[in-house]
Amino acid sequence: MAFELHEPAPDLVCSARGCRSGAAHALRWNNPRLHTPERRKTWLACDEHREHLSAHLQVRGFLREVEAVEAAPLAASQRTA
Repeated sequence: MAFELHEPAPDLVCSARGCRSGAAHALRWNNPRLHTPERRKTWLACDEHREHLSAHLQVRGFLREVEAVEAAPLAASQRTA
């Protein structure tokens, strides 16, 4: 999806499949088999999906920290689904 320079940046939305709600939480994670210990990938979560997405990552041992979106500015390259 390409954006024109005059268009506003898209809102940060929840990473849960099919959810278009605004993100309130940044779930920082990494896969230790693939990523160096300091590397963090980010999933965004609304209040409704925070626990579900956190549990998905936690069960696999990937979840590192959860922060409020306001406290965790995201570069475009950090927003992953």
